[in-house]
Amino acid sequence: MNLLRPSIAAAAAMLCLGGTASAATYYVATTGSDSNNGSSTAPWQTLQHAVETIAPGDVILVRSGTYAGCRIRNSGTTAAPKTLARDVGAAVLINTPGPQNGHSSLIEIENGSGSEVTDWIVDGFEVANSPHHGIDLRITNRITIRNCYVHHSAPSATGTGIFLAFSAHPTLENNETAFNTEHGIYQSNSADFPTIRGNRSHHNQSAGIHMNGDLSSRCPCGTTVRDGIISFAVVENNVIYENGAAGGSAINADGVDDSVFRNNLVYQNHASGISLFGTDGAHGSSRNKVYNNTFVMASNGRWVVNIPGKGNKNNPVGNVVKNNILYTERVDKGAIAVYSTAAGVLTSDYNVVVDRFSTNGGTSVTSTLAQWQGLGFDAHSLISTASALFVDPATAMYQLRTGSPAIDAGTNLSPDVVADIVGVTRPQRTAYDIGCYEMP
Repeated sequence: MNLLRPSIAAAAAMLCLGGTASAATYYVATTGSDSNNGSSTAPWQTLQHAVETIAPGDVILVRSGTYAGCRIRNSGTTAAPKTLARDVGAAVLINTPGPQNGHSSLIEIENGSGSEVTDWIVDGFEVANSPHHGIDLRITNRITIRNCYVHHSAPSATGTGIFLAFSAHPTLENNETAFNTEHGIYQSNSADFPTIRGNRSHHNQSAGIHMNGDLSSRCPCGTTVRDGIISFAVVENNVIYENGAAGGSAINADGVDDSVFRNNLVYQNHASGISLFGTDGAHGSSRNKVYNNTFVMASNGRWVVNIPGKGNKNNPVGNVVKNNILYTERVDKGAIAVYSTAAGVLTSDYNVVVDRFSTNGGTSVTSTLAQWQGLGFDAHSLISTASALFVDPATAMYQLRTGSPAIDAGTNLSPDVVADIVGVTRPQRTAYDIGCYEMP
């Protein structure tokens, strides 16, 4: 399935992004020289020299070829970010660390002093076969990574496609992260306001998208950073499949609060679909909105929605699950597993489900839908099959088929959800459709 494969934007568009009247465009080519002036006729040769030379608002365009990576240690500004992008029509492969890299990753954004690097855009690169992580952000603010294909990180060790630590306000959009030995995308270390949208994350050994507040981790400057919680995340319009062979949910949220997970297509993953929990986070993920997603589990997958407890007062609370397709054919797993049915733990309704639920945190199936409804959950939800719901589940065509019971069966979730995964306005008829697709 190639529905949302990222299209690399024309790098010339970078000239319009937040620049100033004096912003300049520079070039890098394998045939260039770092003693040149970086012009289109006299390009530089290395990414490291380029990122160390430009001013806020400037753009670096990289021509076709294979390059060593770089370490970005300086900042742009909010009004004038710095940009590192592939040139129009170019094919750029980064497959070895640069000479200044400190973590054996390929593109690193960190100055090493404990202060933030801010306001960069990295756009359009293939980043492959890193000894560690593909793209590696640490102690940053307002960094955008988009249209990159990051794959096969750490083939003989453990590595993530796009890794973030202590990184606030990142935007990760329209990337493809695949075949990495750990996670596809990993947002960690008590940093708020991540936006993760429009990515394809697949065939990673662990989670497709992993978020962890990491109460135990400390900033390299030696001070505790925030509170072990990631807050105010937006995770939307992603396609996440064939992850978790080594464990790790398609979407993992450890210590994530007040966030929204919407319009994601999540299929054929081998652990859970989405887990809201607390292990190294300061407490269990709480007050999150899981809205209008489509989950179809692999035959060996676990619970679709997994909300386990820690056995203490720091358990997850206040999570809301609405308008989702929660489908699995595995008979000893089901739609939702939660550690408690006490008031305030979970609100769940208007979902398409299977007839299996757990009230003991996933240890076993304890309830049918009717019994689950008797506990106060999913009063308006319904049971269906993949063949009745989707155009062709055998070929991963998870758009709703004509006559699907998910059509017009949802509830209005505006302003949190106003369109579907491909931008179709909701609702199209009398009510919201359930799942990530709205039938036009």
